[in-house]
Amino acid sequence: MKGRAAPLDGPASGWRPGQFAARIIGWQRRHGRHGLPWQQTRDPYRVWLSEIMLQQTRVATVLAYYPRFLARFPGLQALAAASLDEVLALWSGLGYYSRARLLHRCACQLVAEHGGRFPETVEGLSKLPGIGRSTAGAIAAFCFGARSAILDGNVRRVLARVFAIDGDLGRGMAQQALWRLAEGLLPATRLASSMPAYTQGLMDLGATLCLARKPDCARCPLADRCRAFALGDPGRYPARRARAQRPAEALWLLLAQDGMGRVWLVRRPAGGIWARLHCLPALPTRAAALALLPQPARTRAVQHPMVRHLLTHRELQLHVLHACIDDAGQPVDAAGAWHASSAWRQLGLPAPVRRILDALGP
Repeated sequence: MKGRAAPLDGPASGWRPGQFAARIIGWQRRHGRHGLPWQQTRDPYRVWLSEIMLQQTRVATVLAYYPRFLARFPGLQALAAASLDEVLALWSGLGYYSRARLLHRCACQLVAEHGGRFPETVEGLSKLPGIGRSTAGAIAAFCFGARSAILDGNVRRVLARVFAIDGDLGRGMAQQALWRLAEGLLPATRLASSMPAYTQGLMDLGATLCLARKPDCARCPLADRCRAFALGDPGRYPARRARAQRPAEALWLLLAQDGMGRVWLVRRPAGGIWARLHCLPALPTRAAALALLPQPARTRAVQHPMVRHLLTHRELQLHVLHACIDDAGQPVDAAGAWHASSAWRQLGLPAPVRRILDALGP
């Protein structure tokens, strides 16, 4: 980190002790978001679920999944008692499926080892599957009024701009310094009410005003003390990492249907992309995909236009081969099973595969 950003609020930073937190809390209560379905609750199950869903996912997307998930799994006991397939099916399309697997594992562990109750400290929460330091801080602050910091992408951006923190915030030393700064800015009094408002306020500020592009500094409650604003270049902070080019990977998806319209699905391996989801057989070449078909069906296979699907670190170029197999009793040569539409709709499927199957109609 470059520059002379003060580690805490106080005289050296231009902030009086407690002023930063007071500004955030006051702004949140007047102008922050209050209508999201996971707000106005201290139920750690609901807060935990929302925090996991919101990781690397837009609020608008989560709003479509959160109520459906709660309707099927209203509490820890219901989630722990479900099969992983049921959980993945409801998660299908939300992406980052390791979150769903860890969510299920965490629920099972909480029921088996903690009596179905969440730990109330950051230390205890951080030991659970899929709960990192920032998520643990959010749950502890919202549900138990703990004096715990969060440091998601929005909060990092707010702090980087207010204190003009330069450099790559993803590096170890910069991360440690940010955590010290975030912890030093926390409210110190009336924690049961101040911590939820402060934590939500930081999230709201980053999500609604202190945007990555075109920050709305005119409405920001911190603008008069924001170093980036004073320097006239808020967009400079935090420093943007050079985006690595996504390598492209071609996959051939075999869309095989039998005489009853059922499709052949296989279970993906435990590692790699789409781990443990159900999927059309995915092969590296067209020839390998055709080789899974009985001989008469190979000549009738139709190739669909390529579909591009972006993952975090790669681009998938999906080629779909559609083939009909007349003899319903003759499966393709791959470990899997035939599924009618009523069955595959209940499975966890990768988003592009679900779209391909949806295009077949009812």
